[in-house]
Amino acid sequence: MIKRLIEHWVYGGFLAGLLFLALTPVFAWQWTAAMTLVFLQLPVYMIHQFEEHDDGRFAAAINALLGRGRIVLDDTAVFVINVPGVWGVNAISIWLAFAAGIGWGLIGVYLTLVNALAHIGQAIRLRAYNPGLVTAVLLFLPVGLLAAFTVGAEPTVTTTHHVVGLLVAVAIHAAIIVYVFSRRRSAS
Repeated sequence: MIKRLIEHWVYGGFLAGLLFLALTPVFAWQWTAAMTLVFLQLPVYMIHQFEEHDDGRFAAAINALLGRGRIVLDDTAVFVINVPGVWGVNAISIWLAFAAGIGWGLIGVYLTLVNALAHIGQAIRLRAYNPGLVTAVLLFLPVGLLAAFTVGAEPTVTTTHHVVGLLVAVAIHAAIIVYVFSRRRSAS
């Protein structure tokens, strides 16, 4: 059963993302705009992940581009990166925003924005589509930027919140890059 979850997590995530979006008015009816936008990072990311990972597209693209045909990103790594690494981090960010201060919601917001910039940067550099690019542009940029400005405008949000959010997002993406290149070195 675990193997099937690892191989097919993205389909449940996509459906859960749509469900979260449909239920947002019920959940968020008493939330501020900032809290609602922090929450929306999770379902928007889940929808993005479907474009990115359906049929193993992202792993295949990374294995072709960086692995030079070798498997440097397998199903288990993709699962760990996306379920605890994205869903888990967003869940923690939402909880922190709710319980400890809205500024901590910037962790999830910057995770979305850094990922969008990674997709866009790769597309510009390679002059080609990459799995996840369309939703990065159409969902991540508008929802992420609106969230960053809305949350950032809250009076309790400090520079520390922005720095921590950005550092966590960059660290997660850097860890993925380090992982892939270490796998490539060990496969050589």
